[in-house]
Amino acid sequence: MSGIIKYISGLWQVNAMAVQKKSKEKTSVINHGNEIKIFAGNSNLPLANAIAERLNTTLGKMEVTHFSDGEIYVRFDETIRGMDVFLVQSTSNPVNNNLMELLIMIDAAKRASAGRITAVIPYFGYARQDRKARSREPITAKLVANLITSAGADRVLTMDLHCMQIQGFFDIPLDNLVGGPTLYNYFKPKVDENFVVVSPDIGSVARARKVAARMDAKMAIIDKRRPKANVMEVMNIIGDVEGKNCLMVDDMIDTAGTIVQGAKALKEAGAKEIYACCSHGVLSGPAIERLASSPITELAMLDTINIPQEKMLPIFKMISTAPIFASAIENVYLDKSMSKIYD
Repeated sequence: MSGIIKYISGLWQVNAMAVQKKSKEKTSVINHGNEIKIFAGNSNLPLANAIAERLNTTLGKMEVTHFSDGEIYVRFDETIRGMDVFLVQSTSNPVNNNLMELLIMIDAAKRASAGRITAVIPYFGYARQDRKARSREPITAKLVANLITSAGADRVLTMDLHCMQIQGFFDIPLDNLVGGPTLYNYFKPKVDENFVVVSPDIGSVARARKVAARMDAKMAIIDKRRPKANVMEVMNIIGDVEGKNCLMVDDMIDTAGTIVQGAKALKEAGAKEIYACCSHGVLSGPAIERLASSPITELAMLDTINIPQEKMLPIFKMISTAPIFASAIENVYLDKSMSKIYD
């Protein structure tokens, strides 16, 4: 009996060593590629080109077309075997189409034997569905995380996630880059004793507090009540804004109801100049019409979402995130710390 036990134990040790060796071999393959290659889907080509230019390279050649029934077809027109592949694609409007395009790009790269695949998602769609707020609701952010992982991505680079807990939805490394400081530095020259940072709702208080501390400015809060989705009613303003220049801070602007109603409330309370900024300009539905007739002097947005020229308004100021993403891609490739980007 003891002989059998020793034999089984020996087999177990041999198998364990084989599995460990295989695991190490696999890790050495997927953890690094031998050359950077950047490809882009159709969602944000201007940003992708700017990132490539910052890295002194050009976008890789790739074919992205549609069959007559709408199915997406992707093919890399150059070899990516063993390379560190970065796929730039925001899952913005049209959200489902751009998401599917990203998943197929990842799958194509995996089947082309890429050394490592990093999904660069400047704007992560479905991020607002991060929990079950009511019964029988989905947690779609987790579903999308699973899809990206199952498709074959080894890593994700994104910016200013709507909810920080989404980082935990992924079973692969995710770097959530911070774009806010770029926006705040743009407005910093305007800061004086009459400058106030305003939170457009209670949920954005923590963000506004950080901005106010960074800018060494005063702070105010707009207290609002939302009776139903995309319908907002302003109640009152907490803080002194009369005769002040105000900066409303938010992570995204979708239908622009919150930011425009907030601007009107600030104007009625005696605010002087009203500025606004956000990381992601989703700008869906009546957003453009609302912003065009709003009292906002200037709206600064990061270019994580490509805004068509026909939607651009004179008050819009687009700020490039290419330097941040380019530095992040370089640091991923060279295995350097991401925190150094903000030093």
